[in-house]
Amino acid sequence: MKLITSIKSLFTQIFVLALVGFTLASPATAADEAPDVLVKRISQEILDLAKNDKEIQAGNQKRVYDMVESKILPYIDFQRMTSLAAGKSWREATPDQQQQLTKEFRTLLVFTYSGAISQIKDQRVEFKPMRSAPEDTEVEVRSQVIQSRGDPIQLNYRLAKSATGWKIYDINVLGAWLVETYKGTFSESISKSGIDGLIKTLSDKNKKLAAAPVKSTSK
Repeated sequence: MKLITSIKSLFTQIFVLALVGFTLASPATAADEAPDVLVKRISQEILDLAKNDKEIQAGNQKRVYDMVESKILPYIDFQRMTSLAAGKSWREATPDQQQQLTKEFRTLLVFTYSGAISQIKDQRVEFKPMRSAPEDTEVEVRSQVIQSRGDPIQLNYRLAKSATGWKIYDINVLGAWLVETYKGTFSESISKSGIDGLIKTLSDKNKKLAAAPVKSTSK
């Protein structure tokens, strides 16, 4: 359990920033938009939602989870994210293990997103020109988060084009890619107790998170 707990603080911060930069859009619209245009357009929407929804700010658990499930998760490629984090062990896992691991990792990120939502306060995002060709199916959208205090924070996304539009499969904050960070912790767990051990570690962590209320940071 220490394995997952040790990275909780870092990725809570990452998801606060990720929420500032990317979330809700209708599937039909998202499928038609370029990735950088999509991210830019919806940035203000999530800021407004997180700042102005009193139930979210108060830590209403059901409302937070419902919003994450319906507005954020459709735009993340969890299977690819999980396979990259698991590395070579993904190819050695059975289809059932792959499914279970993806499910538990997805659930962990749901809790991480949910815990981060009420922490969005005064951030804004500035985007950098995207360097890509029209035929590219994978791109990186680069931005920086501006806060009232402190230096700007680098926030980049890797997106891949799918049949239903662009989807995120990795996030970079201050030079650290989410997948690479989890890859190290996953590898450590797998080396000790195999894929099933990693699945159990994630499952146990998720059960504890499910029993804990979403806390608000609003005053």
